[in-house]
Amino acid sequence: MANSKPPLYMITWRCTRNCVGSCMYCSYTKEYAKDSEVDTKTAKKIVDEIHDFGCQWLGISGGEPLVRSDIFEVIDYAKKVGLEVSLITSGFAFDQARLDKLAKYNVHTAVSIDGNRESNDIIRRKGSYDKAVYAMKKLSELGLLDCIVTTMTKYNIKDMAHPAALAEEFKARMVVYHNLVPVGRASSNMPDLAPTADQYEETFNEIYDLQVKLAGKVKVNVYAPFYARIVRQKNPVDFWDWFETGFLGRCSIGGNYMGITENGDYRSCGFHEGYRLGNVKDKKASQAWDELQHSELHLKLRDKSNIKGRCGVCEYREICGGCRTRAEYYTGDLFETDPACNYVPKVLQEDPNYFKKQ
Repeated sequence: MANSKPPLYMITWRCTRNCVGSCMYCSYTKEYAKDSEVDTKTAKKIVDEIHDFGCQWLGISGGEPLVRSDIFEVIDYAKKVGLEVSLITSGFAFDQARLDKLAKYNVHTAVSIDGNRESNDIIRRKGSYDKAVYAMKKLSELGLLDCIVTTMTKYNIKDMAHPAALAEEFKARMVVYHNLVPVGRASSNMPDLAPTADQYEETFNEIYDLQVKLAGKVKVNVYAPFYARIVRQKNPVDFWDWFETGFLGRCSIGGNYMGITENGDYRSCGFHEGYRLGNVKDKKASQAWDELQHSELHLKLRDKSNIKGRCGVCEYREICGGCRTRAEYYTGDLFETDPACNYVPKVLQEDPNYFKKQ
């Protein structure tokens, strides 16, 4: 596969669930972990599998990657085999020694921040905002600041312009907004943490305006399937170019994503912990990917005609389809409607009793 165009340009390895933060929504928090971390030797095998698969990039997430004791040994190895490396940090474990090593290996680094100081420190604890901004400033000075990443909750949903302003100030390549997926700690803090569907709708329209305003300066992206519908409604002329080349928010569980967990498992969704594809210790990445492409479940998920309810009859179904993990959390059914979207499909606008007639 290394000699042909790979299906993924990056595979992300969640290298640890350990963290020095305590974010209210954390998907990967340590108290939910059942598996131990791979050792350094196996971590290097993960790098080899990603490289042999043909990827150009190793993404590193956590937890907090910077607290893993061998992380720079693994990064050094990844650079030696020819991979580019990106990493996301909260700033809590950020210091000069780590900054020097990030610079040494030219690690493209993202920083998480959730709104302005007030809203961020509610979600992440007091002092976390200043730590994140300090990390942004230092990374920016060295040209290493890649992304600023925000997760939307009811506490910061009105503050989405602030991360974009920070991205512009510190010359980040991109600002990324995540909708809230109820896994990990977020699942135990729901529903108090989740924005309403109306709040998402209003905020995503504001984010689209930021996307237009910052064009050519900072790329704006949203990890939420139904953001595609909003862009389609607002900019039908340029939509398909954007959707095919610039949108990161499509639901990945249908087979267009593969990540690796801290214990070496391959998985088909960046949030759902239940769908595993074997382990790097006894399965090659290419084999796991091939099995994913032929999985009965994932083929069914890829076919949007299998989606039920409001999502299933929506005219934007093929470009959206909702978040399947969130649908499962709220309804118990992986194929049901994603309740975070407030859009009423045309068929239901025209006939509110449509489902009663079926």
